[in-house]
Amino acid sequence: MLSAAARELMHAWVGSESLRVHMECVGLCMRAYAERMSPDQADRWQAAGILHDFDYEKHPTPEEHPKVGVAHLRSMGVDEEILEAILGHAAERTGVARVSPMAKALFACDELSGFIVACAKVRPNGIADLEAKSVKKKLKDKAFAANVSREDIAVGVAELAALLGQEPGGFEAVHIQTCIDAIRAGGFGR
Repeated sequence: MLSAAARELMHAWVGSESLRVHMECVGLCMRAYAERMSPDQADRWQAAGILHDFDYEKHPTPEEHPKVGVAHLRSMGVDEEILEAILGHAAERTGVARVSPMAKALFACDELSGFIVACAKVRPNGIADLEAKSVKKKLKDKAFAANVSREDIAVGVAELAALLGQEPGGFEAVHIQTCIDAIRAGGFGR
């Protein structure tokens, strides 16, 4: 599934502008990682990011999300790697482990991209001058964007760092900056 078709499906299922922005931002971060790890698959990776929460608005319960959406995508013929990545971003609900690079990147980008957008919203210049060190500082403030799982961000960083042969501690700032740059280039977080 190409990102344009994914975006069309997202718009059909999702009315919330903030959820759409989140999904677009995750898609941009996924494209950035695909361009590094699997350049010929960048559009597929972006589609996975765009679609990872497309059923959340209509089916928000842990019993439904993302299983309902994946069943719909499967009926449309979407390939299994994308489906497994979407299921893996909610492994605690689906029991699907994150095995592929796509699945690990999706999990690593999901919560962090939402947190980055939240950081940008409280800055005078939005994301224009946001840096990884500012995001890292905000991550320590448990009251800021309290619904964002710091544990999921840390696990995502560790999984992606291991995949890329990096140390998690040193990779955290690189990962944050990669996501900031992708979101900024996509025109979000203003």
